[in-house]
Amino acid sequence: MAGQASAGKGGKTVAAEKGGRTVATKRGGKAEKYERGTRSYIMSHIRGKDTKIEVLVRRYLFARGLRFRKNDKRYPGHPDVVLPKWHAMVFVNGCFWHMHSGCPKYRLPKSNVEFWTAKLLRNHERDARQKAELEAQGWRVIVVWECELTKVRREQTLERLYRQIVDGTDDGQIQDKGGDEPR
Repeated sequence: MAGQASAGKGGKTVAAEKGGRTVATKRGGKAEKYERGTRSYIMSHIRGKDTKIEVLVRRYLFARGLRFRKNDKRYPGHPDVVLPKWHAMVFVNGCFWHMHSGCPKYRLPKSNVEFWTAKLLRNHERDARQKAELEAQGWRVIVVWECELTKVRREQTLERLYRQIVDGTDDGQIQDKGGDEPR
């Protein structure tokens, strides 16, 4: 019965096997892409630290001679990069998870909208609260967005980040003239 779905108990569509994985089932009128429990497993593997974009930023800063601490738990928000010598902290944010307004990489999911809206708003509010706490402690907080690290903009963004850390500019966002709106 590979590649087909059949009606199961109560008129529900039973999973169709394709290459050993479930392709679609129907639960409550909605088509499900994954077998029960698979989505949770996939979501559990989304990394919270040492993401590709964080590693990219850290490698660049280290190559430029800056020394730092990473994901320091002593500070609110566990900043991705802490530079005590320059009294600066860098957060490398994913556009989706931190609601980067005006960014094409941030789009509210169409399913389970209530859950995602609440979750992403909590993330956004927590970011703002943690940034305010760090600034009150005298730290310069710099936010680098995932969309600013695309191949086209990467070198420009990383050079601007380095200058912002070393020169001590205090605008808190890495931006160019036609860039994204700050949060």
